[in-house]
Amino acid sequence: MTADTSRPAGWLTLRRREALTGWLFVSPLTLGFAIFFVGPLVAVFGYSLTEWNLLTQQSSWVGMANYTDALTRNPDFWKVLKNSLVFAAGLVPLNIAMALGLALALARPFRGAIFFRTVFFAPMVTAAVAWAIVWRFLLQGESGAVNQALALIGIDGPNWLRSPEWAMAAVIVTRVLKTVGLNMILFIAALQSIPRDYEEAARLEGASALQIFRRITWPLLAPTTLVITVITVVGSLKVFDHIYLMTGGGPENGTLVLAYYIYEQGFEFFDVGYAAALAVILFGLILVLTLAQFALRGRSA
Repeated sequence: MTADTSRPAGWLTLRRREALTGWLFVSPLTLGFAIFFVGPLVAVFGYSLTEWNLLTQQSSWVGMANYTDALTRNPDFWKVLKNSLVFAAGLVPLNIAMALGLALALARPFRGAIFFRTVFFAPMVTAAVAWAIVWRFLLQGESGAVNQALALIGIDGPNWLRSPEWAMAAVIVTRVLKTVGLNMILFIAALQSIPRDYEEAARLEGASALQIFRRITWPLLAPTTLVITVITVVGSLKVFDHIYLMTGGGPENGTLVLAYYIYEQGFEFFDVGYAAALAVILFGLILVLTLAQFALRGRSA
């Protein structure tokens, strides 16, 4: 009896008991991650290897044919990919520059600072649908409020969302105004965490405000800037609601980005297998860009 009862106690040492307790605590999160992330990711990759029509519910194994079609036979894919990269290239630097400028202006306490922070952050908590619909009316042709305001100073504005030259820029700007508040708050938090002693010492040495920013503030903001850049790049490549509600991918497919193109293939043309292949390509693109940003940060550190 003594030997039998001592065995479990010898096996369940303090270290193993602590490890088991830790795994029990993280098991809900791990299980949720497996069910809601890993599982769907594997399923999407499996769907991408089939030709599956959503209406008829008939599917057949086609292997890598969907990827081959997208990358070599479908000219629309490369235009869509170009639109996605143009959208990201326009949104990311504008968003980060505007967020940093607002953070530098609003980081230090002054009368009204809380009010202005709230004003610039308010679009983040506004429903994206409402935001996009309001801006769609504001950017209309002659009846739009933006063009009416421009007419007061003698400028004849275009029909922003129906002009191939202006539609992408209009969507980018409205998206920046919607999302810049979050990045502003992150930059403000990072700026407030920088010890004031560095700036005061630099001023005593005769450094100008620009030199302080270039030599002290900007390098210390590098970790936060990396996080903001990754978040903003991922968000710009996944944009769907603004495109769907403001332009529908037009005019002339000028704002048709990859996320909206996936929606079209899956839920308008009901080609689930091809849409899944495009989703996997989008996932790979985001993964590569994210790893590249971390690699560049590691080299510059």
